[in-house]
Amino acid sequence: QVQLVESGGGLVQAGGSLRLSCAASIRAFSTYSMAWFRQAPGKEREFVAAISWSGTSTLYQDSVKGRFAISRDNAKNTVYLQMSGLKPEDTAVYYCAAEKFLGTVRRSYNDSDVWGYWGQGTQVTVSS
Repeated sequence: QVQLVESGGGLVQAGGSLRLSCAASIRAFSTYSMAWFRQAPGKEREFVAAISWSGTSTLYQDSVKGRFAISRDNAKNTVYLQMSGLKPEDTAVYYCAAEKFLGTVRRSYNDSDVWGYWGQGTQVTVSS
């Protein structure tokens, strides 16, 4: 059984930073690709970033490139999202996702439908 638990959300001023964590209870965590999505009020869930099973391949939504960084620690079964230069439009519930993909990250990973496992989310609020 796969369980994902996000943490690290909170209230931050524009321009500030936060680091989200996703602790995964997964056997063979290192064989899973991981991703972060977000959903703002009244909007659809959108892709933020993904990382391959090895951590050597990543993919980002254009609006977060250069500001966010996804990483993972396979020894700790944890994936991170370091967010800096936060903007009010980054306000959303952030979700961690997992799926047993091997190989490099593909463009199709930005589709929420391809991810089979989801956490409950953590709220990020950026004030102006």
